[in-house]
Amino acid sequence: MSRVDVFVIGSGPAGQKAAIQAAKGGLSVAICERLREVGGACVQFGTIPSKTLRERAVSRTRAMRELARSGREELDQSISVADLIGETGAVLKAHDRYMTAQLERNGVLVVHGRARFLDPHAVEVQFANGQIERFEADHIVIASGSKPRRLPHIETDHEHIYDSDSVLSLGYLPRSMMVFGGGVIACEYASIFALLGVEVTLIDRYPMPLGFLDADLASHFLEAFERLGGVFRGECDVRNVTFDGVSAVIATTADGEELCADKALCALGRVSQVADLNIEAAGLTVNDRELIDVDDSGRTAVAHIYAAGDVVGPPSLASASMEQGRRAACALLGIDPGDQGDFLPSGIYSVPELASVGLTEAQARERFGDAVIGKAHYREIARGLIADSASGLLKLIAAPDGKLVGVHIVGAAATDLIHIGQMALIHGAPHTVFIENVFNFPTYAESYRVAALDLAAALREGGQGRTAA
Repeated sequence: MSRVDVFVIGSGPAGQKAAIQAAKGGLSVAICERLREVGGACVQFGTIPSKTLRERAVSRTRAMRELARSGREELDQSISVADLIGETGAVLKAHDRYMTAQLERNGVLVVHGRARFLDPHAVEVQFANGQIERFEADHIVIASGSKPRRLPHIETDHEHIYDSDSVLSLGYLPRSMMVFGGGVIACEYASIFALLGVEVTLIDRYPMPLGFLDADLASHFLEAFERLGGVFRGECDVRNVTFDGVSAVIATTADGEELCADKALCALGRVSQVADLNIEAAGLTVNDRELIDVDDSGRTAVAHIYAAGDVVGPPSLASASMEQGRRAACALLGIDPGDQGDFLPSGIYSVPELASVGLTEAQARERFGDAVIGKAHYREIARGLIADSASGLLKLIAAPDGKLVGVHIVGAAATDLIHIGQMALIHGAPHTVFIENVFNFPTYAESYRVAALDLAAALREGGQGRTAA
């Protein structure tokens, strides 16, 4: 039996930050990861490999465009997803070495095995060799992450019908693919595969993909996806998905229509990974969404047990999970984590990139009765023309008094640019902050100035700014 002050279950973004913060606070900490490398699903199946695939797809498409311009032969189409991802295996190993070293440098004990509660203060870890070790702790942090949601009418076999974890094992680029879902993961993969020349049909029961975004961003994404050759089937109720046993995946809709493709990807969300933890032994249960309820500090119904990351639900972002883990550790240390505020940015690594912070236009109109809009199209920015990325858009949303309340971006570097808008919102800046300051030339960041000038003109004229995306 080993005894520590804090035992952390899961080494993904939430678990890492919780463990390191607790260790920096002077507590003895152990962190348990069931996989061979630290980092959890975020590193093994999610953020890192999927974003690597995106970058390889963009680079490959750029190279193909240059070959076409020069009249040379096109790149080989018979390429596997693993080839496209490239040296991700080496990247993952390097990340594991770096994160393990960082944890150990802070005095955190790293153990690899499957954890399960024995009682509110005791956890049993079973190692790959079958051996079992018991850990007792004053505080426990559950950060075991999530796994793809499995649905009874879509039987994923990971050979013909994939989920968002197994799709990275595709041995070759199929001619056609159906992607089920209209959320972040579905749209990221659908646009990436469309960029790679796969005939992609994105199928969802809602009328628009990414419907939670500002309407201009969702529309812009859909237009870009269709330019890549993708097809969106909205308000489509799929009742059954099966492999025909020969060469095709068949999806049957509620009205009897059959859709088919070489491969299919089910990306209809993720569920918390707590089923094997035996949390009932700790006095905990999951709610009707299979999540663990916590307060603002990440504390569960059992005062000394905390939870963070995907096990507590939305926004289910790696960045948010890191902060949740840090705040949980601060709470058990009894220290002030600081004011997080209301302006958490989101980034979607689709093609093109999408990023948002603050209120959408619809939300602003509902809250303030009106809203003033300023837009900058990348085609108006020298950097957009230079980089052949002229289809982007930056949108500023202000209350009727000119105070910024939302920033939304679609296009190159959107997930980086959004932080400029985030800082303005955090500090309650008016739109004029982007007019009165100088941006490097040529940069995408100049879009803020162009959009602010557009917003200023709308304020003077009593109008709403440009409405066309």
